[in-house]
Amino acid sequence: MSILILIFVLLLVIGLPIAFVLGGTSLFYFFFLSKVPMEMIGQKLYAGIDNFVLLAIPFFILAGELMNRSKITDALIEFSRILVGKIPGALAQVNIVASVFFAGITGAGVADTAALGSILIPAMTKEGYTPEYSAAVTCTSSVIGPIIPPSIVMIIYATCTGESVGALFAAGFIPGLMIALALMIMCFYYAIKQHHPRRTEKLTAKFVVTTLRKSIVALLCPIILIVGIFSGYFTPTEAAAVACLYAIIAGMFILKTLTLKDIWESLKISVVAGSVILLLISMAALFAQVLSIERVPAAIATGILAFTQNKYVFLLIMNGVLLIAGMLLDAGVNVMLIAPILLPVAIRLGITPLHFALVLLVNLNIGLVTPPMGVCLFAAAPIARVSFERVAKASLPFIAAEFVALLIMTYVPELILFVPRLLGYL
Repeated sequence: MSILILIFVLLLVIGLPIAFVLGGTSLFYFFFLSKVPMEMIGQKLYAGIDNFVLLAIPFFILAGELMNRSKITDALIEFSRILVGKIPGALAQVNIVASVFFAGITGAGVADTAALGSILIPAMTKEGYTPEYSAAVTCTSSVIGPIIPPSIVMIIYATCTGESVGALFAAGFIPGLMIALALMIMCFYYAIKQHHPRRTEKLTAKFVVTTLRKSIVALLCPIILIVGIFSGYFTPTEAAAVACLYAIIAGMFILKTLTLKDIWESLKISVVAGSVILLLISMAALFAQVLSIERVPAAIATGILAFTQNKYVFLLIMNGVLLIAGMLLDAGVNVMLIAPILLPVAIRLGITPLHFALVLLVNLNIGLVTPPMGVCLFAAAPIARVSFERVAKASLPFIAAEFVALLIMTYVPELILFVPRLLGYL
């Protein structure tokens, strides 16, 4: 294992994409350190993505692209202005609330950062917020995207562990709203301290009605998906396809802002992005086979159980490990590598699998904004036209607020389990 760790770190340091780091390390093991038949490599690569649920990933990516090109993002922002525009630090609050609504469409944090950031970061800067503060709010609120359903990383987790996608989706509502509330409190604090602007003009009934009429098209999409999945009318994969169909109908025939060229461009982007994720899953499955052959999960589980039999101590240790892991690797990769190792330990300590899943997923999604590998930070910095370092520094108080919310849901499991229990998943 020491040789494998060295190879893994070396490939990572020289700048190879993480999929090829996982694949290269695995191939080195099979060629030089193992007597496993070579035919097994191809079989494992294929088996890693031979799952109907994974079809939801490219479909949700496509739905997000279509919705963004249909200008549905604009409608969500205007609706958010009506809801929280009077609160101190109005645009920052709008940013967070818009992320909650957008989370019900895309399921990806980076998509949230790019779509909302391109509109709200310049708008916030124009109103007097510093560019780095605007980018920090956008980045940290994008964490909500993969927590509130639908969620691509939840689909990956379900594939790795066999957990119900519907149960994971149900469990994500309250944690996502808790993260949003923590960020809104932080924005309120800064608004009072730094005298951030808020909306002062009164809203006319005509403006509210017009905005609601435009927003209903955007808001219906997550409602259709959620009701459809939880009522059993369609599976999460079918829901993703329905989201694409709805986006095309809404964009072309209702809003009339989506063109055939937009659809073609969205298809190209979703094919590339979906292929990258599926390649990553396939390579991670191969690497997981290496770990299994070397009995690494069993060794780690034995070590943890020898150190502590207290589930609360285990959860604290897990949060610390995941914090470090989230700083270094993508959330999807961490899910595929860490979840199958820690889940059996959690179950032996009496932790509900669904509670464990959401604590792990929320923690790793916070990794989207933790330096040095926070991909949302990299996405927001060019939009704000400031350095990565400045955005990262401005994000720290908001990341701290997210960790407070994480600790609360870690030690009050009912906050995670309430909705799944209500819907009959527990």
